[in-house]
Amino acid sequence: MTRTKVAIIGSGNIGTDLMIKVIRGARHLDMSVMVGIDPESDGLARAARLGFATTAAGVDGLIALPEYADIGIVFDATSAKAHVHNADRLAPHGKRLIDLTPAAIGPYVIPAVNLGEHLDAPDVNMVTCGGQATIPIVAAVSRVVPVPYAEIVASIASRSAGPGTRANIDEFTETTSAAITRVGGARRGKAIIILNPAEPPLLMRDTVLCLVDAPEAEQHRLIRDSITKMVAEVAAYVPGYRLKQDVQITAVPTDQPLDTLLDADSSRPTHQVSVFLEVEGAAHYLPAYAGNLDIMTSAALRVAERIAAGKDA
Repeated sequence: MTRTKVAIIGSGNIGTDLMIKVIRGARHLDMSVMVGIDPESDGLARAARLGFATTAAGVDGLIALPEYADIGIVFDATSAKAHVHNADRLAPHGKRLIDLTPAAIGPYVIPAVNLGEHLDAPDVNMVTCGGQATIPIVAAVSRVVPVPYAEIVASIASRSAGPGTRANIDEFTETTSAAITRVGGARRGKAIIILNPAEPPLLMRDTVLCLVDAPEAEQHRLIRDSITKMVAEVAAYVPGYRLKQDVQITAVPTDQPLDTLLDADSSRPTHQVSVFLEVEGAAHYLPAYAGNLDIMTSAALRVAERIAAGKDA
């Protein structure tokens, strides 16, 4: 079986965890090059010890390496601003890019929702950790009834938010909100991220709120069934992904002002669907509380494996 060689740009927490996932569990990928800008980073040191090519000269250093010619897929685990530069430098070389930053240059991909739709795209975007955790739930609801408004809140351990995450807070909210509508199917969306400083650090927690017009008990059953099925689909590649409690569907008070949340032509929703999630990391490299980073690397690996295996895999 032919395996695709991959390079990872970004030798921080996300890039290093992704490298370990490629080594441990990839069926169609071979780790080849780790790229960073800090010669003292643990990711570069680990990659060198494992016998992979490394460079601390960023994307230009990658292009200069002899191993670059054989690279088929490049993961970018840097920052939104850096990805714009990296994508521009790599574009003439025909490499497939998987973007783990919220730069949103390419189409949004959430494996459980639209994995097969963008396999030919030169640069696919993995949205954000919050998006990977919550947008499948919005999509699950919107497959049953229209969702005029969806709101997600991602709460992550402050310790798991590195410099890249902190630098991309604005991009997180913008990219996630856009993906709630484009991938999740809601008419309007809002995203919030919370860096929780609690000690000991808490696991990633996500809340999804969907306003729907679903007055019938049978609709509620179908919504719950759709969400349960979706949670299982995500857990197939993120084993620590789970419902924290039962799905709640409650009536929206008739006097609750909703005009600022809805489009002008939206019908008034009758119910709110509330879903509470928890994401525990696999602890391959990062602590188990860093589920926010684990879900990104797991989702990116899923996409790369499908690209490498081919459309008919």
